[in-house]
Amino acid sequence: MNGYDNLLGTRHSESLIVEHKDTAAVYGSGALEVFATPAMIALMEKTCLMSVCDKIGEGNTTVGIAVNIKHLKASPVGAAIRCEAELIEVDRRRLVFAVKCLEGETLVGEGIHERFVVESEKFMQKLG
Repeated sequence: MNGYDNLLGTRHSESLIVEHKDTAAVYGSGALEVFATPAMIALMEKTCLMSVCDKIGEGNTTVGIAVNIKHLKASPVGAAIRCEAELIEVDRRRLVFAVKCLEGETLVGEGIHERFVVESEKFMQKLG
């Protein structure tokens, strides 16, 4: 058992109302005024980050290392999107989450997102 095994099963949700800035037309990932796939993935990453950020020790954070996501339904500007994440696997410092986004009860997107626990200061020092 390692320091993060106790987090297995952690759940968290975040919500947003789709704004113009969240659309594929603005992101450049498409031409339409609908919830952009990159915006959905960002919400999924945020939800996973927030689920563990206060549980992994002071000075630590998580960084995204992999996404395997399907965007299943278009959502218009004004749509209420709820993202739900559950930590389903812990492998030392690698955390694997099942994520899904819903508009009401309709599934908008789902998949797997992996994050890695890092020491913030040490991580940033390596960039220089």
